[in-house]
Amino acid sequence: MTFTLNAPVLAGALVRLEPLGHQHAADLEAAAQEDRATYAFTWVPEAGEVGAYIDAQLARAATGRLAPYAQVSLATGRAVGATSYWEPRSWLTDDALDAVEVGFTWLARSAQGTGVNAEAKLLLFRHAFEVWGVSRVDLKTDARNRRSRAAIEKTGARFEGVLRNWSRSSVPGEEGRLRDSAIYSVTSAEWPRCRERLESRVRSGAVPPVPTPRR
Repeated sequence: MTFTLNAPVLAGALVRLEPLGHQHAADLEAAAQEDRATYAFTWVPEAGEVGAYIDAQLARAATGRLAPYAQVSLATGRAVGATSYWEPRSWLTDDALDAVEVGFTWLARSAQGTGVNAEAKLLLFRHAFEVWGVSRVDLKTDARNRRSRAAIEKTGARFEGVLRNWSRSSVPGEEGRLRDSAIYSVTSAEWPRCRERLESRVRSGAVPPVPTPRR
């Protein structure tokens, strides 16, 4: 037996993570068309592309290597972004998960800095560590994406290094090119401290937005 990712509903005080589906398409199209300045290094669908975006994620989900979510704001009841579990690894036995990545994450500009991202990470990490019993959770981003790296660091994840030519670039005009990826992780030993940090941020109700660096 090989471990297959699934996407159970994960609910908090600010956000509910629901398995991604076409019922979220209209909300996600509206969310994606807000100020796109923060999406320079991130795969976020343009207008008219949301249906194909969802199809692509569901196709990955069918392989068992991705569990995609819509991030639904409890304040509005609308999907304001997406996130996923990705790349499950089983090293000790085939039917138990040892490591997983949290990725494919984006949020509408209006939802950034509201605590939604912090709570989504709390929900995803908690399920991975406390239900699946993983030893580590990974997070990766384009090494040039200072905003994303700052947001990841705010979760308490530790920077491990830069993987060169690691994955496809999402930057417009860089089609067919590879990017360097900055990799971060939280281990099971670090999880209690990380959990306290994220819980504190969620209790605050809102966190300051990470500033977009000038170009």
